[in-house]
Amino acid sequence: MVETAHRNDGVEGVAGGVGTTALLVAAARAIETHRSDSLAQDVYAEHFVLGAPVSKGWPVHLREVPDGDENPLWGRFARYFGLRTRVLDDFILRSVHAGNARQVVLLGAGLDSRAYRLAWPPGCVVFEIDREEVLAFKHHVLGGLSATPTAARVPVPMDLRADWAGALPGAGFDPAAPSVWLVEGLLFYLPPAAETYLIDTVDRLSAGGSALAFEVKLDKDLLEYRDSPLYTSTKQQIGIDLLDLFDRNPRPDSAGNLTGKGWSASVRTPFDFTRLHGRGPRPERNDALAGNRWVFAGKPSR
Repeated sequence: MVETAHRNDGVEGVAGGVGTTALLVAAARAIETHRSDSLAQDVYAEHFVLGAPVSKGWPVHLREVPDGDENPLWGRFARYFGLRTRVLDDFILRSVHAGNARQVVLLGAGLDSRAYRLAWPPGCVVFEIDREEVLAFKHHVLGGLSATPTAARVPVPMDLRADWAGALPGAGFDPAAPSVWLVEGLLFYLPPAAETYLIDTVDRLSAGGSALAFEVKLDKDLLEYRDSPLYTSTKQQIGIDLLDLFDRNPRPDSAGNLTGKGWSASVRTPFDFTRLHGRGPRPERNDALAGNRWVFAGKPSR
């Protein structure tokens, strides 16, 4: 940690463990961007992949994958991340256009480039909370591209195990104003108590008219899918054992928790959106995506 603090590119922050999964998702977004039937466009994604030594050899285009869409990792799994990106893009933009919310909080922002690539309405502020090293790496790559945000972007360099809620007001966040929250690809890694604390904190900081989207896994036993092609190919091809990173304790009912606090909540499967968009992963045997759920919640205005 001390050595990382003296670097200005933050590359160590994405060089192992959960940090490397941010590069995995970036590679998937790059592949999706280059598809002829792309669901989401992220022109910055491939630069993150090529900018980190650990991922420099990974594909950023499907033509670089010998077996193409038949590859469980760079085909089906990457398409899942592309679909997730599109669905959450739509959710955020719909939320800020439909109501008065002009502040957006990305919890565990990783290599998310939405502050740069989405068409934000005037006055939007995007707060990106993640470890200092991860945000430094993103800043280093995007700075090298002379990228310009399309909304006001406020990095909040905080480990989510620290008092990120206390840091937000100091960064300009107004808990009395409606907000849009995104928790993408994060809760899998947290212990159940930490997930509950995070959801409770979002509720506490959310004024009426706020919206929240997050992703959970509802599998009773994640090890049931240890031999799933998604998990085995990810470990074999890029050395990431997702099941070793995921917290395998029984998950809390976060959607039910929000409903009990007065929020509306809709729980959907990724396959619902595959059908909606006509492309994306479809169910298969021994499917590591079977327990994945995307939750969309709204806090009513009073």
